[in-house]
Amino acid sequence: MWGRSVSRLLENLPEQYRPPRELVDAAKELDRHYAATRYPNSYPEGAPMDYYTEVDARRAVDHARRITEFCRSKGL
Repeated sequence: MWGRSVSRLLENLPEQYRPPRELVDAAKELDRHYAATRYPNSYPEGAPMDYYTEVDARRAVDHARRITEFCRSKGL
């Protein structure tokens, strides 16, 4: 399965590789950022950077780090 949804990729892993629910939930949060940050006209006015804070960015980076560490620990 290929796609841009991190949560779907994690949910479709074989049973022995599936992450805990909290990690899938973190991936769903990252999925919500994909289109909004990629396409500059996704908001009614302003640029995507006008709608995100440093806290948002740090949280997303932490989620990505945890997901990456999980995948590496499983040899994925």
